[in-house]
Amino acid sequence: MIIAEITANYRLDSALARGIRLVGIGKHGSKPLPAELVNDCLHELTTGQASHLQKGAFFGALVMKGVNAEEQRLEHYLGKGAFQNHVFLLGRLCPDLPPQLHPIGLKLLAGQSLQVSEAHQLGDFLLDDTSCEAFRGLAVTVLRVRYETNDEYKGLLEAINSTYAPGFKRLVKTQLPIIQLAEPFDGVEHSFLITPLLAQFFQDRRYNAVSSIGRTSGPKYGINAHDLYLYLGCWLLQNNHELLEENPTFGWVLDQKALSPDLDRWVDRRRSIIKRPFFATLEKVLNPCGARILVTSVFHITYQMKMAELALMAGFDGVLVLKRGLEGSLSPATARASGLLCAVRNSQNHLFFTHIERDFPAFQTYHTLQDDEVPQLTVETNATLIREYLSSGKTDCADFDNRVRFTKALFTRGLDWIESQIGY
Repeated sequence: MIIAEITANYRLDSALARGIRLVGIGKHGSKPLPAELVNDCLHELTTGQASHLQKGAFFGALVMKGVNAEEQRLEHYLGKGAFQNHVFLLGRLCPDLPPQLHPIGLKLLAGQSLQVSEAHQLGDFLLDDTSCEAFRGLAVTVLRVRYETNDEYKGLLEAINSTYAPGFKRLVKTQLPIIQLAEPFDGVEHSFLITPLLAQFFQDRRYNAVSSIGRTSGPKYGINAHDLYLYLGCWLLQNNHELLEENPTFGWVLDQKALSPDLDRWVDRRRSIIKRPFFATLEKVLNPCGARILVTSVFHITYQMKMAELALMAGFDGVLVLKRGLEGSLSPATARASGLLCAVRNSQNHLFFTHIERDFPAFQTYHTLQDDEVPQLTVETNATLIREYLSSGKTDCADFDNRVRFTKALFTRGLDWIESQIGY
């Protein structure tokens, strides 16, 4: 099995891993490799110590960045002229690449965008468990560094949808509309999560709440919603028919491993390639339960509208995108700029949106001078606060209580607007 090699080789301290951290940042931020690191990478490559996945991710990012004179020495491993000849480079890095994927590989190395059908074909290969790990690393890294187009996201999303377990391939008609919550799966390291209480709040608003969770693929390895919901003893959905039963206290929980084992298998790969590929974005907008509204978050403000576009592409009628939640989570900041982008699909299938900002006068009472950082965050402590607040409406942690109240006020305003637009 390919996965055995992945698990054995996600060395986060390897020379290639250090190289990926420098050259795999993105369009604006990748840095040149220092001479010493070029030497270390060459040694790792020529002595056969490099994992195929990291090898592909490293060279994919390097080609997208542009190769300088110092980095040109890596042709000692690839072969002279490889950086100028993509056919030769692809053959050297990916000798076992299926022939039908060669045109896609060459388009990626040339910085060209893929059509929907090509992206779907690539996605099918990425989610398979066949050979050529180097191309998997190369493809997802090239897409990330130059940013994916909407057509590419559409094809990749279709490929992921085709991997759903049988129980999630058919929708059911629930009495109440479904609202889905999804925050970054790598969670937090020094702030509390309030996601279960937010799900419970939406259920009080007459929705079936579904929270998407999964194992963390990094770069954070603190606690995430997956850890918290499991610790709280929440029931994990096994198929859509369970949505017809009585709602659990904190809503339904959709585990990525139950939804798509093929997608879950990428968690280990993603740890190995260091930087977040498109899976980190698309896994938050998957809609296997037929939810009408998505509640999600982004840390980078410039990505808010992209998340809204992708949510509507995935079949949601409305979306609430929190910006700058604590560590990117669904816990809004109370001491700095935060807020919601609310978007819906109108009758012409166009995006219609509004912004709700933390600085609105209605939220003044929740403002604080700073957002508390939790020095020793544990899932046990977080779960205790969740249970205490559910039981008593307050805890011994004033910052936690204030944040929950602000969250409810913020999302009340956002949900009111969404409902007024889509007629619920």
